[in-house]
Amino acid sequence: MAIRKTRQLLSHEKRLSSQGYKLIAGVDEAGRGPLAGPVVAGAVILKDFSFKARIDDSKKLTPKMRERAYDEIFSKAIVGIGMADEKVIDEINIYKATIRAMEEALSKLSTPPDFIIVDGRVNLPAKCPVKCIIRGDSLSMSIAAASIVAKVTRDRIMKEYDKTFPQYGFARHKGYPTKAHKKALADNGVSPIHRKTFGPVKSLIK
Repeated sequence: MAIRKTRQLLSHEKRLSSQGYKLIAGVDEAGRGPLAGPVVAGAVILKDFSFKARIDDSKKLTPKMRERAYDEIFSKAIVGIGMADEKVIDEINIYKATIRAMEEALSKLSTPPDFIIVDGRVNLPAKCPVKCIIRGDSLSMSIAAASIVAKVTRDRIMKEYDKTFPQYGFARHKGYPTKAHKKALADNGVSPIHRKTFGPVKSLIK
């Protein structure tokens, strides 16, 4: 990674470290917008800030770049992953399901954090201080790493679902509301993993 970019991505971590915080967890999610499948959250406490792979907002990376970064993150960080499936999303809504996934990801960290930085605006309950950072996945290495963990994990889940429901093309669009996905929905109806409270899916349910 470029030195300047690395410095920018570590500005929040360095500031918190100077205040005495040692275990800083970045938290982010993947999958709030799709019509099918789970929302997945990652929580990452970096133990090493030196990466060969590019660590950045997962949306800015190619699938191969994300996979490479994912493996390196697991070798240099404490990682927790949480998930809320489509049934939970339909039951409590996507915002609350996202919070639940984030809480689960944090609970799965082998060492609890003493400070949490999270992407976006979310009211995340925690036993330690929490700071929300808008566009945090582009501004914090810890949050960027969490975004990569969440994205790669969710993409792998959707590729597995594609084997069970090949007619929907989940391996390609990962459940997002693409033109091809909407056509597949219209042609094949609603699958068991579709989010039935989401508009394009709900409109097909009689």
